[in-house]
Amino acid sequence: MQGEVRLAVDVDASPQAVWRWAVDWRRQRLWMPLTDVRHVDGPELGVGTRVVARTGVGPLGFDDRMTVTAVDQPRTYEVLHTGSLVQGVGVFAVEPRPTAAGERARFVWWERVEVPGGPLARVLWLVGEPLTRLAFGWALRRFARAVEADSSA
Repeated sequence: MQGEVRLAVDVDASPQAVWRWAVDWRRQRLWMPLTDVRHVDGPELGVGTRVVARTGVGPLGFDDRMTVTAVDQPRTYEVLHTGSLVQGVGVFAVEPRPTAAGERARFVWWERVEVPGGPLARVLWLVGEPLTRLAFGWALRRFARAVEADSSA
């Protein structure tokens, strides 16, 4: 069974600034809960780039292995989750939102993953989906605040 989550946040910054934050693996720890992302192989961001996101506290956690499968700079990049726990597709997208006050952007985080648990997957997703939405929403609000506070934004 697949679970899908798509959330977005409006950011009071230029699309270019939002893109810079979205593609910066090291800064993802500043806004993703309990997660540290490390570049493993390939170009910094390009088709074939491999990264590992470690989510957890101390020894309790899991590695989310990903390979970048598409890049449409400065709008989107897509990853394939290939770990033992997380498998599926994820996308970060930056959408320009011109306003009378100047440039703004919307940052979209979309994931479609296989829900583990075999015959219990549907039940697990009933609990997992709202928790995932809560965590993603919190992370997106942190992302927007970080980009907006960045003096280079």
